[in-house]
Amino acid sequence: MEPSPEECPSLTGALLYSVLSLNVPPMFGDEILELYRLQTALLRRRRERELMERERRRRQYLRRRRAFVLSSIAAVLSLINSTSRHIWVRYRGPGQNFWSMAESFDDEEWKAQFRVSRATFNYLIELLGPAIKRRRTNYRVPIEPRRRLAITLWWFAWSGEYRSIADMFGVGIATVCTIVRQVTSAIVERLYDRFVSLPSGQRLDDTIAAFKDRCYPQCAGAIGGTHIPIAAPRNNPDHYLNRRGWHSVILQAVVDHNVCFTDVYAGWPGSTSSAAVLSSSDLYLKAEDRPDGYLFTREKSLISEGVEIPIHLIGDSSYPLKPWLMKGYSLEHQLSPEQRRFTYTLTSARSVVDIAFARLKGRWRCLLKKSDIDISMICRIVAACCVLHNICENLGDSFLPEWNTDMAPAGIYSRQPDTEPYEEDSYCTAEVIRDTLTYNLLTILQY
Repeated sequence: MEPSPEECPSLTGALLYSVLSLNVPPMFGDEILELYRLQTALLRRRRERELMERERRRRQYLRRRRAFVLSSIAAVLSLINSTSRHIWVRYRGPGQNFWSMAESFDDEEWKAQFRVSRATFNYLIELLGPAIKRRRTNYRVPIEPRRRLAITLWWFAWSGEYRSIADMFGVGIATVCTIVRQVTSAIVERLYDRFVSLPSGQRLDDTIAAFKDRCYPQCAGAIGGTHIPIAAPRNNPDHYLNRRGWHSVILQAVVDHNVCFTDVYAGWPGSTSSAAVLSSSDLYLKAEDRPDGYLFTREKSLISEGVEIPIHLIGDSSYPLKPWLMKGYSLEHQLSPEQRRFTYTLTSARSVVDIAFARLKGRWRCLLKKSDIDISMICRIVAACCVLHNICENLGDSFLPEWNTDMAPAGIYSRQPDTEPYEEDSYCTAEVIRDTLTYNLLTILQY
């Protein structure tokens, strides 16, 4: 007699457990069989996932191997194939003449064209070469670092039109703009902190001694400002109109005895006063945030008649009087002989600022001509020119006298706006320090 369908699961479960030799009564056959089916399905799904993961990894490996093979083939082809593709590179035969001739210039002609000596140029290539070098591709040969730097220096020196510079150096007009921006950024990012910094240590001692030779004691530098002409910006153009009636941004700088810049701060609109520019600068915050209110170390301070005379900067009447920033007396008041002598001595020592600005603009004429470059880039260009100025001064790359005559002889931008005197000084510690310097100047100079 055959078993009914209802009895099959029980018989199957009983048979399963008899085969597995499990000591479980046959009455639990249905439950055990269902558990067995679930375990089997779970194992099957796990196996399917493992197979799918293995296939995914195999496809990923094949894609990577294919990409590696293709990149290797492209690299080999870029080395053995010609890169002269007319569809990518435009022929600029006449434009190559100047640069090819420039390599054969003598030292005098080279300096006349690029405003730096050949030795200084090579030194800059050593510093900036890795930063301005571009990778060779299969499409074209990159412009070499020497030509990139030469294009930027030419634009700094002459501020010519991009079209004329493109023809001279055999590159595109847009390429000139791109190169100037890239090299300018490289100069600021790589060289600014190295060549522009406030003096400390032995440098500070040398600076103090040099200003003392100019008959002014305890001085670590002179501060001043100058206006850089710009095209009227789109946003708030009236803010950039200075007292002379032309648009500009302000360059505030500290200069040492070697007419090198030790602090540079540029970008404020031309209508801003010198005191407002100073109060927003890092230099001001560095001094005012210190507990003692001094900019330099107090270890080098002098004591005269019980008054501490710290190391300080010197400025003109447009700056506020601070313990770390001295200025002369206002000539609008009746001054004593000692006050007149102090004011004259300070003004004479501060002349290094005017010399530095004259050399900066005489060497790099882009700071004399109105430029339509955006404000943020103008600030980087100013900083880059200051870095190049310091490098030239440090290397003894002399400033030629005839460059002064090139400073926009008939242009309105050569006439700087008059400074606005700062008249909010009150009697304070800085006034005591200035009076002590004034009436004990000769004694302090003998320390």
